[in-house]
Order: sequence, then C-alpha cells, then structure tokens
Amino acid sequence: MADDSKTSNVGDRYAQALFDLATEEKTVAAVAADLQSLKKMSAESQDFRVLLASPAFSAEDKGKALAALAAKAKFHATTQKFLGLIAANGRVSALPAVIVGFEALAAKARGAVAAQVVTALPLTAAQTKGVAQALRTALGADPEITTRVDPSLLGGIKVQVGSRLFDASLRSKLDSLKFALKRA
Repeated sequence: MADDSKTSNVGDRYAQALFDLATEEKTVAAVAADLQSLKKMSAESQDFRVLLASPAFSAEDKGKALAALAAKAKFHATTQKFLGLIAANGRVSALPAVIVGFEALAAKARGAVAAQVVTALPLTAAQTKGVAQALRTALGADPEITTRVDPSLLGGIKVQVGSRLFDASLRSKLDSLKFALKRA
C-alpha cells in the first residue's frame, strides 16, 4: 500500500505541475482533451496498460512509445513534452494518477466537481441525468461524472467525490451483513 500512496503523491505533484504549465500557456482544455484520450486508451487497451505499468520496458522505450502515440494522436505540444518528461524521469506508471489529478484540478478551476460513479450495469441516459441532479443538489455545484461498470458490485451504486465515498452497492451491503453475522 505504501507504493500506491507514493505513486499517488507523485501523480498529484506531476498533475499540479502540468496544470500550472497548461494554465500559464492557456492550454488547459487541449491538455485535458489529450489526457482524456490517454485515459480512454488505457481503459480500452491491455497492451497500453502493460506498457505503463511494466518494469520490463525501459524508460527510454516507454518514452518512444508515448512519443509515437502522442504524435499519431496529434496531442498538443505541452502534452507531448510532458509525456517525454514523465518517461525520462521513469514515472510513466504514475500517468493514471496524473490524469485523475489533472482532471480534478481542471474541474475545480471551472467550478465543477468531479465525481466517479461505479455501477454493476451501465447507466441509462435518464439514470445518469438523475445521478447528476442528485449530486448537483447535494454538492451545490455542477458535477462532472465519470462512469465505470464493475459487475462485482452485483447491484446498486458507488459514488466518489474527492475523498468522500457513498457506497450503496449490494456487494457492500452483503459484506456488512456477513461481518455482522460472524460477530453474532
């Protein structure tokens, strides 16, 4: 667990540095779009996730791969330079944490609140709208919702806003019941 904390802290520091640079260069929207593309690539490609996390690839190889990917995707120059820097410093494995941190910083700067919603089944458009409205009411700010499907929840919903977690999943309720029965 200590490693996750270190990576997260490294990710937060890199995210802050990238956000500061993008703000200074007035390229926050472009960099955010590039990072969103990287996030999507990571979600869709097992090979990309292995490249990011595996120590089998050298920092140089990771840098070359990210540079080629960034050039092909026509990422903004700020994003391309950042990817080169993170690779040169051997911190490519922190890229997912950097993306999350950057998204949170960009949302805060826009006055929005980032929320991650996890459900057992994909949400319909009406359900997504309902969750957004409930979050808007509860938080007093417009939420920027990222949804993810996790069948292990069995049912219900988990919503994370910053460090706050609302867990109304069936899996969590069953685990609580199991714990209560063990103590009885």
